[in-house]
Amino acid sequence: MLKKVVEVLRVPELRTKILITLSLLVVYRLGFHIPLPGVDLENLKKLQESQGGFMAAFGILNALSGSSISSCMIFSLGVMPYISASIIFSLLTKMVPSLEALSKEGAAGQKKINQYTRYATVPLCLVQAFFVVNGLLRGSIVGAQDPIIDPELFSSFFYRIGIICMLTTGTLIIMWIGEKITENGIGNGISLIIMAGILAQVPGMILLSINAQGESQVQVFATLIVIFVMVVGVIVYFTKAQRRIPIQQAKLTRGRRQMAGGRHYIPLKVNSAGVMPIIFASALFIVPQLIAQISWFSWADEYFGYNSFFYTLIYTALIFFFAFFWTALMFQPTEMANNLKEHGSFIPGIRPGKRTAEHLETVMVRVTLAGAAFLAAVALFPQVAASMFSGLQVGLVSVIGGTSILIVVGVCLDLVDKINAHLVMRNYEGFTAGKSSSTWARGRK
Repeated sequence: MLKKVVEVLRVPELRTKILITLSLLVVYRLGFHIPLPGVDLENLKKLQESQGGFMAAFGILNALSGSSISSCMIFSLGVMPYISASIIFSLLTKMVPSLEALSKEGAAGQKKINQYTRYATVPLCLVQAFFVVNGLLRGSIVGAQDPIIDPELFSSFFYRIGIICMLTTGTLIIMWIGEKITENGIGNGISLIIMAGILAQVPGMILLSINAQGESQVQVFATLIVIFVMVVGVIVYFTKAQRRIPIQQAKLTRGRRQMAGGRHYIPLKVNSAGVMPIIFASALFIVPQLIAQISWFSWADEYFGYNSFFYTLIYTALIFFFAFFWTALMFQPTEMANNLKEHGSFIPGIRPGKRTAEHLETVMVRVTLAGAAFLAAVALFPQVAASMFSGLQVGLVSVIGGTSILIVVGVCLDLVDKINAHLVMRNYEGFTAGKSSSTWARGRK
């Protein structure tokens, strides 16, 4: 492993990209240490310790996006507005014919869609910042014994507008950092930012669990680490798992000779929907959980609370529904069957055209069923682990054993693929048998 790392760092281009990526990620994390104007950090710390953070209803989305709204910092919103805008345009691209045609124009069309996504991020930021300021912050200030912001200052209209603009600007800066990482760094910038935000939460949650339970938690943590390794192995297996459908190319006739067609396969990923079904299901459950915080609807917490039976049942059903919904949008069996027919390829034993489309759809439904079951198991793992290991912070279990680790593993696998692609390209230029590119260049002269 160390040899591979040294080999990667010996490549000047890769070394530069890695340093740029790390530098920009450091700038991103610095934003989570700059508080909003007027925030009393001592009172904020007391509030978080007493209530576990006043953002319990948004804990899952914080873990999914790497944000930390309860921290009252300028980067508190994280990249969640940009992720929401990206998801919206991913859906619209499949539903609106003009956007679908634009997406098929190649790099130019994708650049235009990315521009629309940036524009849509701004109003989403303003809306989310408005609810944070006039909902969550107000609820933690009005009537509080140790308010995190002076109530007189918070009552100022211009102060609240300034906080909304500052939170919006913070998200736009994060979006810019992500794009710079994508252009000049290595890997997908937004994905790396989400991973950095998730990993940054782990040390604090571990300390909270240790302070709550003391030295008796050492054995529990050791057991949790073993389970964590097992969960990572299962996630890697399902992330890489494919259902390969064999295809045969038609025979080619050139003059008097017939050439046999090649054999290939169509790779259908078991978890083709990724983490999107869990994000959709979690976002929908925020509404009833927020309603349950109102005194008139406190009874709803019994049915939609984190550990309730109905929560588990409906949450699982939503994950299955959105897994099939997202796959149906992104996977078009009829279009794929027509492409195979146009290129003279076919699935052995299946007629081209309609029969091929039906076969592809049947296989995809079965594969998606397995993928949805895997996603549901990953999403519900924190509840099972928290009940097995009493005393652990639910957020800690969510970060190192639930959906968050699914995101981290996916980003790491993508990052490894990109690094391997750079190394393969370098090897193609002559970076083999321990020779550097300069030695190869001198050999060509």
